[in-house]
Amino acid sequence: MNSDSSPEFFHKELTEKIIGVFYDVYNELGHGFLESVYREAMIIALRQVGLMIEAHVRIPVFFRGQLVGDFEADLLVERKVILELKAVRDLDSSHEAQTLNYLRATAIEIALLMNFGPKPKFRRFAFSNDRKSQRAARDEN
Repeated sequence: MNSDSSPEFFHKELTEKIIGVFYDVYNELGHGFLESVYREAMIIALRQVGLMIEAHVRIPVFFRGQLVGDFEADLLVERKVILELKAVRDLDSSHEAQTLNYLRATAIEIALLMNFGPKPKFRRFAFSNDRKSQRAARDEN
């Protein structure tokens, strides 16, 4: 398999641009604000570099073909990358699970979990649609 077609490289240029904006926002605001402040700042900064942004993106969750609830992702960039923003001391496994579940529940294959805590941190998640369809087929059997 060509490395450019593996999920971890999907939308590489786009995610690098987003990460650059994340650090710009962090360097300008620092830490200590509410998550909502960082979300609004990211919307402004991402739009200023020419990216299409959707905020508070509803993600339906199905169980055995039935709608059982909704997630709300913080931002969707170019309809290709989900951004989950946090303003906590440190990221933990629940933040990672939440972000990965967004990918599992959608056709989106890349997500960035970004923390505006005392030290800026991000994690990149990739979950290919091929893997999702294999999993769905297993779940139906």
